[in-house]
Amino acid sequence: MIEKLKHKYALSSKGAQDMVRAFVAVTLSNLVLMLPVGLLYLLASYLLDQQLPKEKFTFFIIAIIVILICIAITTIFQYRATFLSTYIESGVRRRTLAEKLRKLPLSYFGKKDLADLTNTIMSDCALLETASSHWIPELIGAMISTTIIVISLLFFDFRMALAAIWVMPIAFAIVLYSRKALRKTHKKTNEYRINCLDGIQEGLETLRDLRSNNMCDTYMESLNKKIKAVENHAIFAEFTNAAFVCSAQMILKLGMGTVALVGSYLLVKGEITVLTFFMFLLVVTRMYEPLQISLQNLSAMISLDTNCKRMDEILSHEEQTGVNTLTNDGYDIVFDHVAFSYNQKEKVLSDVSFVAKQGEVTALIGPSGGGKTTISRLAARFWDTNQGNITVGGMDISKVEPEKLLELYSIVFQDVTLFNNTVMENIRIGKKDATDEEVIAAAKLAHCDEFVEKMPDQWNTMIGENGSELSGGQRQRISIARAFLKDAPIILMDEATASLDVDNESLIQESISKLIENKTVLIIAHRMRTVDGVDKIVVLKDGVVAEQGKPEDLKQQDGIYKHMVDMQMQSNAWKYQ
Repeated sequence: MIEKLKHKYALSSKGAQDMVRAFVAVTLSNLVLMLPVGLLYLLASYLLDQQLPKEKFTFFIIAIIVILICIAITTIFQYRATFLSTYIESGVRRRTLAEKLRKLPLSYFGKKDLADLTNTIMSDCALLETASSHWIPELIGAMISTTIIVISLLFFDFRMALAAIWVMPIAFAIVLYSRKALRKTHKKTNEYRINCLDGIQEGLETLRDLRSNNMCDTYMESLNKKIKAVENHAIFAEFTNAAFVCSAQMILKLGMGTVALVGSYLLVKGEITVLTFFMFLLVVTRMYEPLQISLQNLSAMISLDTNCKRMDEILSHEEQTGVNTLTNDGYDIVFDHVAFSYNQKEKVLSDVSFVAKQGEVTALIGPSGGGKTTISRLAARFWDTNQGNITVGGMDISKVEPEKLLELYSIVFQDVTLFNNTVMENIRIGKKDATDEEVIAAAKLAHCDEFVEKMPDQWNTMIGENGSELSGGQRQRISIARAFLKDAPIILMDEATASLDVDNESLIQESISKLIENKTVLIIAHRMRTVDGVDKIVVLKDGVVAEQGKPEDLKQQDGIYKHMVDMQMQSNAWKYQ
């Protein structure tokens, strides 16, 4: 049961156990609320006999106090078991999700929509929070307590009991019958919502392009359609839900009528007493109250299935795992017959083999789409290969825990990611325990001091979201400073100097030459000027190694590298007529 609850509602082991406690708590609370009915039955029996002994008066006072204490205790127990435990579990769920996402391979994120993931983390978590605290325990608790009460009523008078309970299976059957329609409707609503979120996110990210091309009105027209689609389908979904739930609740209310009719008939025939009739009316009234809410909860839980499946998909996805010990002998990177594809239809790499030696700079070049960036990602185990092996110093990287492996790497991406923090702290990401002096020293190697010292607060200046206060070249220099600070034995660079002007590029390249001593350097380059002076070139085309060797050797061949060099020279010589 615990395992089923864990997967069904994306719970931890403790969360599943707490949910079982919540079922018990709600059941007890519902049963305790029936005690006043029993006490009222006793009181009515004495009043009908037109006598209430003085000693019984004391009994009723004590009974009322005891019942109130029991209600208070069960209410506190229910609160702790449902609300308090739920919010603790909600925090655990969010932390678990964050930890899980951190350990998932990047290939997973390549298949998922960012808006979908955001919706899962924020909206789905909030919805499960509500479900765990309000819907699920109330439904299960009501079903258990009602079953106990019904069994008791059957022993008391089975005819009146049947008159009360015949509507229950019909009402629940109506809601359960709607399960397919409700799930389909909810799934469609989620699709419209995610599509709308995608549109909003796209607009925020491309606002500059939209304005420069006078496309704002066209974009807003498209976005309004998406928003309208969400609104219309939400109304339709609510109407569909209400149609089934209200129908079920109307059927349930018929039970009161049948209890009254059957009770009146039996009373007239003298087969039951007025007291029994009165008691059944009281019990049925109290029994139907949690069931009315349960029908709404059941409908909500049916719609919740889509959200739970999305969350369980993340939590159940296979992680990248491995040993937490590095066993490498040196830092040579060896690609041995490596093949990789992002999906079954699109093969990016086919039988790639080369060696990036320690103490050398190896450049990956070739036409766009040849697989250069993919190789750098595979080398750092951002993805795992489909075929073949990648080793560092003889150590198979697929058997090493990714975070442990990344201790060996300093990575400079073409697309720099910065945080809304100070310049100092953005550079310190490269080495979290670095002193201010170490950070500044690394920053100076990357020539960050040239622009940082002109800022209002210098190294403590906030740079905005993703470095919005900085130019592209300044952002790139901060990224390079991180690599200098980390000082790892393996350096991966994806067009590290692409955003820099010629003067700064020359200065950075001079600094990089100091950094790479006795290290394994793998760079991706599109400009031939960037690969001047490298030790080895690997030319990639259509996912295979087309050429590899020293630059001077490849220039002697009439191959891709020579062609790219010639084209670069022609481009440099081109001028406006």
